[in-house]
Amino acid sequence: MKYLFVQSSQNRKTGPIPQTYTERASCPASCAHYRTTCYAEDFYTRMAWKRTSADISGLVAAINRLPKGQLWRHNVAGDLSGIGESVDPVELGQIVAANRHRKGFTYTHKHSNEAIYWSKAATAWGFTVNLSADNLTQADTLAAHGLPVVSSVPIDTPKHSKTPEGRPVLICPAQTTEHMTCALCALCQRADRKQIIGFRAHGSKAKQADKLARTIPITLVQ
Repeated sequence: MKYLFVQSSQNRKTGPIPQTYTERASCPASCAHYRTTCYAEDFYTRMAWKRTSADISGLVAAINRLPKGQLWRHNVAGDLSGIGESVDPVELGQIVAANRHRKGFTYTHKHSNEAIYWSKAATAWGFTVNLSADNLTQADTLAAHGLPVVSSVPIDTPKHSKTPEGRPVLICPAQTTEHMTCALCALCQRADRKQIIGFRAHGSKAKQADKLARTIPITLVQ
């Protein structure tokens, strides 16, 4: 696969941490946002996404240069290594190995048994893979696998709510707290967290994403 490594993000929400992109072919067609409501189709993210050109050895070398304890985000755009629904365990394994003593995290819309297996393996070795849900009903289903989960939620979802099955949902702090960034928060890197992190629909296609996230009711925390 082809990758892009960015040493220091200029994204306001992410904050100045290293981040990567994986080529578009890694995205599974089963993702509800595939080539439609994906935030990565926004102009600036899409332009960076088009610049993926490094092979796995180049990406691994860049990760290996990061200092111990460094927080970094994999796949601002793109998904786990592997074409479409598949996962390439060799390339993913190289990324996981390079992440040793560092704090890498990512998200995946690949939900097959194979993808869950390798996501669990990567997370067990310290590279946190969050399963991405398109609404809170799906978030409950994915949470049953024992991996950390994030989910799209409607724009007006309160800071604290619950899934239909009663799991706690916390809106991404970068969306609710002024000056908060991934660099300061790092909740998505914590594989042992109890909360499902909710991302309010955002980007140029927020209205369409909001509609998708409203396919189930929100339970407010009393």
